[in-house]
This record gives sequence, C-alpha cells and structure tokens, in this order.
Amino acid sequence: MDMNSILLLRGEEIRALLAGREAEVMEAVGRAYLAHGEGDSSLPHSTFLRFPHDPGSRIIGLPAYVGGAFHVAGMKWIASFPRNLEAGVDRASAVIILNSADTGRPIAILEGSLVSARRTAASAALAAAHIHRGLDATRVGIVGCGPIAFEIVRFLRTALPEVRSLLLFDMDGERARYFATRCEAEFTSMTTAVASTGEEVLGSVALATFATTAAVPHVHAFPAGSPLRTVLHVSLRDLAPELVFDSDNVVDDLDHVCRAQTSVHLASELSGGRDFVRCSLADILAGREPARRSESGVTVFSPFGLGVLDMALAALVYDTAVERGIGTPFQGFAPEGWRVEGTLAGAGAA
Repeated sequence: MDMNSILLLRGEEIRALLAGREAEVMEAVGRAYLAHGEGDSSLPHSTFLRFPHDPGSRIIGLPAYVGGAFHVAGMKWIASFPRNLEAGVDRASAVIILNSADTGRPIAILEGSLVSARRTAASAALAAAHIHRGLDATRVGIVGCGPIAFEIVRFLRTALPEVRSLLLFDMDGERARYFATRCEAEFTSMTTAVASTGEEVLGSVALATFATTAAVPHVHAFPAGSPLRTVLHVSLRDLAPELVFDSDNVVDDLDHVCRAQTSVHLASELSGGRDFVRCSLADILAGREPARRSESGVTVFSPFGLGVLDMALAALVYDTAVERGIGTPFQGFAPEGWRVEGTLAGAGAA
C-alpha cells in the first residue's frame, strides 16, 4: 500500500483473520506486556468521555505506542453503553486507528470491538496460564455472562486445556442460559451449569472470572472454605477494598489500574498507598516475580486494559490482512501534501 492509502478492516474480516489463532494472540499479548514492562512503550492515561444525562455510559480513548517487533502506534475509541443490552444491542462498540510509528500516518481503520474483546480475553487467559498453573482448572466460574466472558472461555481452553465445565451466574438468568447454550454449541465437550448466586460460583471453583458491568463493589468476602485460588477480575469494580487487601494482587500496570474508581483504586485511596499490590503480570512473565504468593491464598489479577495490547493485536491483524489481500484499501485517503522539489533558491531572502 502507498503512503496515501489506508486499509479498512470490517468486523467479520477480523473474526476470520483471528479464527483458531488463540495461542498466537496470547503470544502477541505476552510480547506486548514484556515490551511495556521494559519501557519500550508509550501509554498515556485513557481519556473518559462521559455524558451528563447518562452517567452509566462512556466512550474511552486509549492512545498507545508499543515497540519491540510491533513498532506501531494508534488509538482505540471504545464506547460502553450498558443500556444497549435492553434493546438487544451489544454494550460495547469500537474503532481502532493504526498508525505507522515511522511516519505517523494512519495505515488502517479496524472494527475495534473484536480486537478489544480478544486482547482482553487473551490477557486474562495468559495470566491464568501462569498464576493458576498446577491448580485445579477442570471447572471455571463465570460471573457476568456477556461477550467478554465468552471470549475468556475461548482463550482459557487454549491456556488451560484441562478446562471441562463452567459454572455460570448473571443477574439476568436468561443471559446466563443463553451463554450456556452458546458455549456448549461452540466449544465441544464443554458442559455448563447455571448457579443461583455469585456466591455459589465463588464457593465452588478454584478459578473464577468477573466480567460484569458493576460500577461499585458488590463482593465483600469470598465464601468460607471455598476452593477459590485465582480470580480474573476483568471488570475491575466487583471486589470491595477489604477483599483486595486480603488477596495476593497482580495487575497489568499499577498507575493505570489505580484510576477510575476500580477496586484497586478504592483500596489505594483507603490505605493511602499501593503496597498491597505485589507485582505486574510483566514481572511474572519476565521471571522477576513468582506467579503467586502462595498456593493456599487467593491471587487476584486486575487488568485495567492497556492500549499497547490493542495496538499489538491490531498490528497482527493488519499484517495478516495485507499478506492475504483481505480488507478494503482506500487509495488517495490522504490529500496531496505540500512537497518541495529540490531546493527553493533564494527563499526567504530579503
């Protein structure tokens, strides 16, 4: 593609480009985490656009540069409108602009919700593969039965092949039953059961994930005697600060996760510090920290969701699309530039 062209990649094209590549996506996410952990990235804080008459909705801008083998920059612009669910429309929608890190010019526009969902799921599954290694993963608990949780199940099957069954809970029982049907149809040999409460899920499994739309903490204790050992706290606002203090905490980026009223943010405000967070996932991947503090306690992974992951996965999709000739190129997307041929003799002379 020439310098004035841009590639448009639609959602179904991206779905096809990513089909069956869960291991490759997790590898890309891991390399992005390592690049970020080594300082080979630029990651400004996300910008939240909120609406004065619709406080539950928001659009978030995530700019990022990730180096290493990726060497790309860009922006994810992702909307979250929970009331869409009442109309049968997905809560999240997104677009990603991918830029060349050499020229700054935009090279691709991607439908962003699939990239965002799969990088989120790959991040959670990658954490589980390390933090939960050697522990019981035959049955996984899911609290919040939406598209993100569905993608987490997809990636957990690659990260932890021993996963065989799911115990599900959603405030909307119909959503939980639909989720169960979708999982059993797409993931062969997977069995499901629907719990009556979230507490039932947390009291029955060693590995659980939260993927809810909760705005404030609603879980104040893990059930006594629970086999629970690992929590993938993807939705970030489910656990009360006192529960965070009692857990072994791993995050993706400490500065980023201590924002926007996440459970970790609330705990840091309450304690006046951040010492309750042990390390980042990059520290574990690089071998700087052990995967968990102990096998007997609960380790909680709280990922804020870093733009470097979006750029890494968008780059993987873009490179594959170019290689396979997929997508719609728009020739002459950029206007004719201001070009100077040769030199301007005498320019600026009096």
